[in-house]
Amino acid sequence: MIRAPMVDPHEYRSRIVEVSEHHSGQRLDNFLIAQLKGVPRSHIYRIVRTGQVRVNRSRAKPKSRLQLGDHVRIPPIRVAMRPSPLITVGQRKVTQRILFEDDHLFMIDKPAGIAVHAGTTIPAGLIDWLRAARPEQEYLELVHRLDRDTSGCLLIAKSRNALIALQELLRQHTGTGRRIKKSYLALVKGRWQGGARDVNVALKKNMLRSGERLVQVSSDGQRAVSYFRPRVLFETATLVDVDLITGRTHQARVHAAYLGHPIGGDSKYGDKGFNTLMRERGLNRLFLHASRLEFRHPVTGRNITLKCPLPHELKTILHQLTRISHQGVPPL
Repeated sequence: MIRAPMVDPHEYRSRIVEVSEHHSGQRLDNFLIAQLKGVPRSHIYRIVRTGQVRVNRSRAKPKSRLQLGDHVRIPPIRVAMRPSPLITVGQRKVTQRILFEDDHLFMIDKPAGIAVHAGTTIPAGLIDWLRAARPEQEYLELVHRLDRDTSGCLLIAKSRNALIALQELLRQHTGTGRRIKKSYLALVKGRWQGGARDVNVALKKNMLRSGERLVQVSSDGQRAVSYFRPRVLFETATLVDVDLITGRTHQARVHAAYLGHPIGGDSKYGDKGFNTLMRERGLNRLFLHASRLEFRHPVTGRNITLKCPLPHELKTILHQLTRISHQGVPPL
């Protein structure tokens, strides 16, 4: 059982912390979040904004990047003794879903419905829960992100060096060299015609007045490349494998809609009629699952293949559909 750590009201006295190699290049706000476990994010941003935090005796912004040897002054902070709000039933579930781990990184099978990090309306995300569960771990950072409603393979780095190396692999979008290969499973609307398809269509992020983020196909957007392969044909839908060559926000969802085969359960880019049909069969989430990661280990050099099985609730949906055929790939 994971017990909530008790926060000592005298634990966080004024101190000077020298930035080590582990934290060189890290943002100031993320550095403080790791140093001040249990302190609300809103309070951390407040002490930075009001100049109580100093880097080399000067004020700094939350997004400032720290360098090796920098001296960060952390002011005294009193926190009433109480269980950390980050320790929840959800956090215990997350820590139990770690499928691979070594000294440098681990891979977690992220559940759908959990954000990977905190946001304006989200007090804590998966990375916050993991940090609270492992207070002895000096460094834990997301290598990449998954949408809140997407499940599956998510990499976490245990050191700054591992993070930089893995993110460099993510930026290598061409060739068959050292880049990370990300594969997804998605259930899309309609019966797929023909075989595999490449989609090379630029995407642009827009922010609506409500603060909601929307991604659209746009010639002046960022390059985005996806590869769709039909896996199983059903009467009203198709299960497809999706390889993301690039990693743009909502890429698989927008590219699927662009092809005329929106993903089931997608309330933002999907088809209302298809979503209703799938909801009647019990689909209450986005049918998008990060099923596989392939990469060369940044430290050992080993070729690593990590897989996350399709969640039970998604398998149940497939079993209710009338299968026509599978396209040369064994059915799940």
